[in-house]
Amino acid sequence: MELTLFLFVAALSLFLTVAALSVGARRLLGLRIGKVRAALTGLVGMGASALIGAAMGEARRGALISVQLGLTVLAAVGFLALSEVLVPSGSLAGVVRWPQAIRRRVARTRRYGQLSRIAMRHGLGGALRGRGRGGPDAAVERTRLAASVRMALEEAGATFVKLGQVLSTRYDLLPGEFVEELTKLQHQVAADSWEEVERVLTEELGKEPAAFFAEFDHVPLAAGSIAQVHRARLATGEEVVVKVQRPGARPVVDRDLDILFRMSRKMEEHTSWGRDFGAMDLAEGFANSLNEELDFRIEARNMATIRAAGNREDMVSKVRMPAVFEELCSRRVLVLECLSGVPLNAAAGTVIEERGLDRTELARQLLECVLEQIMIGGVFHADPHPGNIMLLDDGSLGLIDFGSVGRIDRVLRAALRNLLLAIHRSDPVALSDALLELVDRREEIDEIRLERALGRFMARHLTPGVRPDREMFADLFLLVARHGLTVPPEIAATFRALATLEGAMEQLVPGFDIVAQARSFAAAQLERKLSPGSIGQVLSEEALALAPMLRRLPRRVERITNALEHGRLGVQVRLLADERDRRFVRSLVHDVLLAFLGGVTGLIGVLLLGTDHGPALNHSLTLFQLIGYNLMVVSCVLVIRVVFGIFKAQRRPPGR
Repeated sequence: MELTLFLFVAALSLFLTVAALSVGARRLLGLRIGKVRAALTGLVGMGASALIGAAMGEARRGALISVQLGLTVLAAVGFLALSEVLVPSGSLAGVVRWPQAIRRRVARTRRYGQLSRIAMRHGLGGALRGRGRGGPDAAVERTRLAASVRMALEEAGATFVKLGQVLSTRYDLLPGEFVEELTKLQHQVAADSWEEVERVLTEELGKEPAAFFAEFDHVPLAAGSIAQVHRARLATGEEVVVKVQRPGARPVVDRDLDILFRMSRKMEEHTSWGRDFGAMDLAEGFANSLNEELDFRIEARNMATIRAAGNREDMVSKVRMPAVFEELCSRRVLVLECLSGVPLNAAAGTVIEERGLDRTELARQLLECVLEQIMIGGVFHADPHPGNIMLLDDGSLGLIDFGSVGRIDRVLRAALRNLLLAIHRSDPVALSDALLELVDRREEIDEIRLERALGRFMARHLTPGVRPDREMFADLFLLVARHGLTVPPEIAATFRALATLEGAMEQLVPGFDIVAQARSFAAAQLERKLSPGSIGQVLSEEALALAPMLRRLPRRVERITNALEHGRLGVQVRLLADERDRRFVRSLVHDVLLAFLGGVTGLIGVLLLGTDHGPALNHSLTLFQLIGYNLMVVSCVLVIRVVFGIFKAQRRPPGR
């Protein structure tokens, strides 16, 4: 019984000591730690206490008991700080997920090998190693290499096909041969078999396709990187097209996006051009767009939003958009009204002339449609490449494939309109003001230098007799980046849509001046807003918005005049009103004070250790030396706290 009681008391004492040491070390460093790390910290402190006590010996242990306790706490704090530096909190939380992580790593390694074999099979090994021909054969070499890249991307799968489609609009990054070749990726992907398509339809609709469709063409109209489209007829008689996602597209996309993120991270960390272009931001934008395209319900909502915006009275565009059969739509199946016609890239030859259509009028209608979506509706088709534009049998145009949609709020729409009007007036000052409203700017910027750069930009691209070309968009983005400005994602999507649309305009009307038409559109919109009816509507809307303020205005004016009359009017300015500012000043003062106290305490401890005066505790120790030892321990703890705080602040992600 006595042995049991002794063991219980010993275990309780051990537990309390370990808990006290771990809690003390945690509070001294300002950390939150787990149970395992807390137990290890307490055990290390106890072990250090035993070793220190043995080194002191029985003769000096009684006099130096406070030093022993201080060194014990110091050992616990030192261990906790070192363990946090080497193995940060939370880094071991994924141990239970190691088997899954190992499987992902094996799959990723296998995918790396597969991609490498695809590149070698299409003759891209020399290009990846930086080898290439120069001189007269350079153009021929680029044409051959562009075709090899396209075929390699097609074989690599949906993610890389989509990446090639995005790159086909980046004329500011790729030579013309690559842009031209990558545009062929739009509708030249091998189709899946009918058995696989039927399985997806059955899983998504809950029944066999025959329960919903009277006819279903097994041969697809088009095969894209994410899905393929089939013509069908509903049981109720409507002619429709059915967009079916490729089986297994999601896991393949997730795996390939993981590879792209890793490559982008390495490029941003190790290359200056990767940091300049924001490789990680580009990868994240591409991933978000691709993930939206994998859920056809989002595309159905996008189409409904754009159709609703297109029904407004101030919309005059004649470009058609298919209706959505929402009751048959799901995550992997989309059923749309069938627009009878041919894609624009297939009709740009002699088909338009054979039908007696006006190319310029078609181009103007298409541009007007996209500009109305951007400038008036605020929701627009973000990928209007020729494969997504249909020439319908009745001679009109139609837009399809709304998987990629951009959104722009009213403030940015007004700024974009001001930018187009400034270009229309050839006013670099107004262009600078409008551009600064569009982009994210730094606190300090040389606006005079920006105005001069914009003046040179306008003289190069926007003077009479000079037709704006693809280089104009690239030069504008480079100018923005050179002055430390950042283009918001919404505006980047807008310019990307216009740049993509420029390719469709070129197929309809070679040399079509998209900028001049956009300037005219902005001017016409301004004239429409300045008409008597529009001005009256705007004034009515503003009056309704100002009505609550106007009702409160007399009461507030009366309060101000009353305060003036009695001499009570004053202005209150609160210093450090923002909590973030107070937190920063508080942490700065805290660190400075701790560093000062640590240094002063250590200095006093050294001075006390160097004196032989004071009451003697034993033959080799005085009271002043004992105090000096304790002060040195306190100084070491404070210094560790300050150094650890600095290290932790350096590791903390920005904005936290």
